Amino acid sequence: MPSHHFRQRLWLQRQHMQQMQHTLAPMPLLSILLMLLALALGSIAQAAVPHESAKPAYAEEQTILQSEKDVPEPGFGSAKSGRNHFDRHFIIPPGYMPEQDVILQRGGNTWRHLRNGPMAAIAGTILLVVPLLIFGFYRAVGPAAESRGGGREIQRFTSWDRTVHWATAITFIILGVSGLIVMFGKKVILPWLGHSAYYWVALISKYLHNFVGPLFIVCSLLMFFTFLSRNVFRRWDWQWIKRGGGLIRHEHIPAGFFNAGEKIWFWGGVTLLGLLMSITGLMLNFPYFKNIGENIGLTRYLLQVADYLHIIGATLYIAAAMGHIYIGTWGTPGAYHAMRHGTVNEEWAQAHHELWYNELRDGHAGAPPHQPLPPGAPTHPRI
Repeated sequence: MPSHHFRQRLWLQRQHMQQMQHTLAPMPLLSILLMLLALALGSIAQAAVPHESAKPAYAEEQTILQSEKDVPEPGFGSAKSGRNHFDRHFIIPPGYMPEQDVILQRGGNTWRHLRNGPMAAIAGTILLVVPLLIFGFYRAVGPAAESRGGGREIQRFTSWDRTVHWATAITFIILGVSGLIVMFGKKVILPWLGHSAYYWVALISKYLHNFVGPLFIVCSLLMFFTFLSRNVFRRWDWQWIKRGGGLIRHEHIPAGFFNAGEKIWFWGGVTLLGLLMSITGLMLNFPYFKNIGENIGLTRYLLQVADYLHIIGATLYIAAAMGHIYIGTWGTPGAYHAMRHGTVNEEWAQAHHELWYNELRDGHAGAPPHQPLPPGAPTHPRI
């Protein structure tokens, strides 16, 4: 039989609904919508950081939740991210580290369920679908139009260009693989690897991710300043975008040193997503490093938001990197050779980056228009 408290709460809910219906009956539809919008915005503004829909993980949390159910909490605008409950089992004296006495933070339960539930499902789906779409595109359309491969070799990338690129790429791959293990390892790897072996896989992945992360930030900064001058958008880039780079029709669209697709990757991936991953990664990696986190007000709530953004950014970054890797390998024959060895032949340069090739050729005296570079001409690109 329902308890007395349950029947009383049900009766109050029915009374409230009837009162709302009586109040809304004479109001026009627009007024109703405006009132609902105001109520929604008001509830968001006053919402507690560890909101009521959070699911308690342990019996002791349920006990605390019951004892504090009528105590108001700070909203999202508050610097505090949860109530403090001193843990008598802490050996470290209080005050050594911010928020060390928080043993219950209901926002953390919400974060855990959201991260391990819908966010993991959406991220996993995207990272599985994108390579399938790339493979389908390759099978249906094929690679970009190939050049004849004639002419002498000219330098496209310096040794510094290639060192910075591959250092950034390698650190990115390490972070991507280790991050996927941290995110999906317990569901995907643990069942068939076993707890003993997975313990070491997870531990190594965690430390790799934490230590390689700052190195990736340094490499990304070097890459940004190394390639910045060659990624400025020009008027001819719009033609490349409108014609999809000629990938579907297998045509060569005139482009500068980098085409518009490479520039979009530079600004959208390397720059914007790299900046997002760097900021959120540093927040998660050094929340209490030499009291920096405490001094700038890093709370558990802000770290949870940083983790949400980190997962979203990583998913988009990895998915976009798959496209970049495809275009730079199978999608555009000859592109990998350029970044691997630093040189391309004249036919390839003229076919895929005609404007850059013309600029390089016209910069040398004695090179007639539409003729190959003269013998002995410098082979480094003019930037």
